[in-house]
Amino acid sequence: MAEQSRDRSGAGDPVRTLELLWRVPAASVRGPKQRSSVDAVVAVAIDIADADGIGALTMRAVATQLGLTPMATYTYVPGKAELVDLMIDAVYREMSRADLTDLPWRDRVTTIAAENRAMLVRHPWVAYLPTTRPPLGPGVAAKYEHELRAFDGLSLDDLEMDAAVTYVLGFVTSVARIAIDTERAATESAMSDRQWWERAAPLLAQFFDAERYPLAARVGAVAGQAHDSAYSADHAYEFGLVRVLDGLAQLIENR
Repeated sequence: MAEQSRDRSGAGDPVRTLELLWRVPAASVRGPKQRSSVDAVVAVAIDIADADGIGALTMRAVATQLGLTPMATYTYVPGKAELVDLMIDAVYREMSRADLTDLPWRDRVTTIAAENRAMLVRHPWVAYLPTTRPPLGPGVAAKYEHELRAFDGLSLDDLEMDAAVTYVLGFVTSVARIAIDTERAATESAMSDRQWWERAAPLLAQFFDAERYPLAARVGAVAGQAHDSAYSADHAYEFGLVRVLDGLAQLIENR
């Protein structure tokens, strides 16, 4: 299996992954006392991904951090594919979950959106991992249960509740990527957005015809002045979340 294909959920052996997610005890095997644990392997893997991205995560890198040989690390987790699922589940399990009881539905949805946004700020690599086959561990289950409560009791059927959660989290993830990409661009270029545009402006002025593209010129200038950049993740989030809530209101409040 190519290494890149493992950077998604559900890429490993499903049975072994589920056993690890739910910490099913392995069969007793005689041998030396173990020097580490599954939890330690997962914690180190998350630290590596947080610091350097999921591309920097290898079983060898984890082994080095733990002071183990790569082969010893495989006795805890069979491979990177299974490790990625364990990492996702651990991150989800550790998320803060506010009490949604008695809150109006808009406040409940706003809360779960904010919780997911905060998680993606702490763990940017999660925003880029395909999770069409989510690891069905305790962290995923607790997160999903919590988020469904935001839509419980609103006369939505079960399929609509599931779709509403997907809709909200899809919006949050897309905006999170804007923030992550903006930060990466500044870091990799060693220039802020303002510095990048100031450097490009003289050459752009020679080729960009404001009379030919009047809307782009006018709106782009206003947005650039307001955001001090081409985009603002904060503005995109605040503007978009209101639109998301208004769209859901058409479904929820017209029942």
